[in-house]
Amino acid sequence: MAKKIKVLEFICPTGFYGAERWILALVNNNKAQNINYELAVTLEQNSQNLELVKQFKKYSEHTHEIPMSNKFDLSVINKLVRLIKNRGIDIIHSHGYKSDILAVIVAKKAGIKVVVTPHGFENVDDLKLKTFIWLGCHMMRFADKVVPLSKQLVLDVKRYGITKPKLEYIQNGVDLSEVEQQRTKAKAATSKVKNIGFVGQMISRKNIQDLLNIFDSLFQTDPNIRLTLLGDGELRKDLEQYSQTLKSKDCIDFLGFRDDRLALLQQFDLFVMTSSLEGIPRCLMEAMAMEIPVAAYDIKGIDQLITHQQTGLLSNFGDKADLQLQWQKLLNDKSYAQTLAKNAKDFVYKHYSAQRMAAEYQQLFESMLMDK
Repeated sequence: MAKKIKVLEFICPTGFYGAERWILALVNNNKAQNINYELAVTLEQNSQNLELVKQFKKYSEHTHEIPMSNKFDLSVINKLVRLIKNRGIDIIHSHGYKSDILAVIVAKKAGIKVVVTPHGFENVDDLKLKTFIWLGCHMMRFADKVVPLSKQLVLDVKRYGITKPKLEYIQNGVDLSEVEQQRTKAKAATSKVKNIGFVGQMISRKNIQDLLNIFDSLFQTDPNIRLTLLGDGELRKDLEQYSQTLKSKDCIDFLGFRDDRLALLQQFDLFVMTSSLEGIPRCLMEAMAMEIPVAAYDIKGIDQLITHQQTGLLSNFGDKADLQLQWQKLLNDKSYAQTLAKNAKDFVYKHYSAQRMAAEYQQLFESMLMDK
């Protein structure tokens, strides 16, 4: 019987977004008898009762919450080292700038392997955050493996001097079992009002103000539409305030984090994004797998999922007028929209299965420990 490999998934969570859901997709689709996953999260201000911890316990009883007195509490390093030695962890697998910095240091102190999975890079103006991101990116060079989840992210990490054999590419995947479970449930009765939806973090690179502006412009010609935004983030309050200045304000709903996001996603007539920067968005994969028509700006990462006029519709970044036309095409030509949505579902099921992704991580972890 193959030796059991213990992998510690490590993240400093900011909510329950793409990276957190990615971890759950990985462990839920783990079919390997020799891979055991555990979870470690940092506990900081306003991060109690984490949804990720609750959900992870469905797959593994081994979850570890490590308190931090402040954002830069370095005592967490020795706490993690003790945890790793006590639990016999073989590999620490990190997600996010702070997590990557800590994981690399901890792995070196504990004498184990470290894998970094970049989920995306931020385009921020804040100097302190920029410096922190820069440090996190450079720390990747000291990891044993750096495993981006999109082709664009592979190019991004190469800018930091990371190349093979340290660099590996494992394409992102979405938990299709979760989507399929929701797809089997009946949709709510259709309404004359067309529901446009977005799911994701409310942060700068999501560029949600463009989305609000396009919706407001479309509303002037078609008042039988509604915009639903699921998710939270540092810009939510500002975006809610901005939406109150729009003529369409009474038809815009900010629902925040929702346990029933897939049920709500299923009710969308159109899923939209206006991001300026992406890795490869999980929310978009879920919408496509749910067979919801999609439209977005044509940027790296999104272009891996949407091929214009085949699996969705794209517009050049910043061209709000053209993207509004794409929205209208999909809302008003139901047959065309359904054709693209069916193509999109088939594409995601063929290329972006979390089961395939989990199997490739199994192979990676096994090969890393063979090299010891």
